[in-house]
Parts: sequence; structure tokens; C-alpha cells
Amino acid sequence: MRFTGKCVVITGAASGIGRAATLLFAREGATVFAADLDLEGAKAVSLLAENIVPVACDVCDPAQIKALMDQAATQCGGIDAVFNNAGAGGAREPIDEIEPGGWDFTFNLLMRSVAMGIRYAAPHMKHRKGAAIVNTSSVAAVGPGYSPTAYAVAKAGVLHLTKCAATDLAQYGIRVNAVQPGFINTNIFTASMEMPAELVDQAKAVILQMSSQAQPVSRPGQPDDIANAVAFLCSDAASFVTGTSLIVDGGITVGPRHSWDPEAPGLFDALQAMAEAAGAGQP
Repeated sequence: MRFTGKCVVITGAASGIGRAATLLFAREGATVFAADLDLEGAKAVSLLAENIVPVACDVCDPAQIKALMDQAATQCGGIDAVFNNAGAGGAREPIDEIEPGGWDFTFNLLMRSVAMGIRYAAPHMKHRKGAAIVNTSSVAAVGPGYSPTAYAVAKAGVLHLTKCAATDLAQYGIRVNAVQPGFINTNIFTASMEMPAELVDQAKAVILQMSSQAQPVSRPGQPDDIANAVAFLCSDAASFVTGTSLIVDGGITVGPRHSWDPEAPGLFDALQAMAEAAGAGQP
């Protein structure tokens, strides 16, 4: 019950990582304002635990973010923790094809929403003991190859925003950190591709199989894996942690596949095999 009596705001709460985090914080005693564009989804989550308040919120609209934070603070007397998590895949085109509208939409959804979440929550969090903000970034922020370009750049921006916000808000006792999920088994992949309903279940099965083989930890990443990391960063156990990020990716970013998969030989393995083959051919 780490969060008994705490007021927590979570965006993107109707599904995936946000849903898992909402249920975890509620189980541990918090009053959770579960915000999502999908209000019916947020209401469904609210039926699964006590002290969950569903709120409709489009994080691309700063006025709605402000209204969300004001509502939580008014009902609770302040805000103790915020998880800026809402997001989707955004524009998928490469840099030589993307249009300005797609770029702007992706950044409004994934980065400006985080900035405004911090902006409108912070006044309600100043000098509250243990106040903490966590932002969802991604392993895509560490380099190309994990996502479309606009998504990756926006998530990299979230990391730097996290550091800057941590310095701005330190004087008020507010910690700001980020979490970087790896290949997590959520609906973000199928949702961002506007896939026909009849193919969604089939696609999810393929994603589940692939995600169990994508990193050294040989199982798919689950929303609860990220929710647990977020809860740690918001808890008193992380009271000396701010301005940083926690990568929760099953090791997908540790190195090239051959560094951890014995079935995937690297360059030196190939050269050794060539040398051995050449030696075997000598009289």
C-alpha cells in the first residue's frame, strides 16, 4: 500500500501500460484519475478497482490536459504523482516522405502532451512530500531501428524534456523521471496500423511470438513490467532518483543479437569458422 492517500493522474489509462499502471496504483491505495480519449475504456477500467475516476481527455488539446489536472487537484486537494503515458505510433513515413501535418501530429501527441502534462500538474504538486512525475519514452529514443522516425525523435525529446523539467522543478521538491519500454505486448502496433478487425487477433499472435524472441529475456514484455517500474519511480524508494530514465526492455538494447544469442554468429565467429575451414583443407 505504497500510495495510500495519494492522488495520481495517469493518461492513456484505458489500455496497455496505462491500464496496468492504473490498476497497480489503485490496488496500492491511490485515488487514480484514469484519463483517456476512450472514456468508455477508462470507465471499464474503473470497474476493476476502487478509487479510480475515469476522465475523458485528448492529450493533443492542452486545455483538456489542464482541465484534467485541475479536476484531480480540486477533488483531492493536490496531486502527488503523474504518469504522462498517452500515445500511439504516430506518422509512419520515413523522413523523405513525411508531411508536416504528420510530423506535427506525432509531436503533439507524444512530446507536447508530456510537456503540457508537466506544465499543468506542477502547480498542484509543489512542496507535496514525495511528489513525482514519470514520462513514457521508449527504447526508440536510443537509436534508429525500433520505430518510425517521427516517433523515435519525439521519444528522444521526452528524455531531454525529463532532464530539463527535473532541474526546473527540483526547487519545489518534485522529481521527474522517464521510463523506456522495449517490445511490450500491447495494442499500439495494431492500432497504429489501422488494421482490419479480422486480422487483429492474427497479428497479435505474431507479435506475441516475435516479442518472445526479440531480446535476451526470452518472454514477451508485459504492461505490468512497465507499471512496476513506474510505481517504483513514484515511490519513496526512489526518493533520490530524478532527471533520469529507467530502461525496461528485457535487454533488447544491450547489443547486437550475436552478443547474447548463440545461434546468431557475429563477425568474429564467421572469421573463426573461415580460419578453421581453411586449416582443415591443408594437407
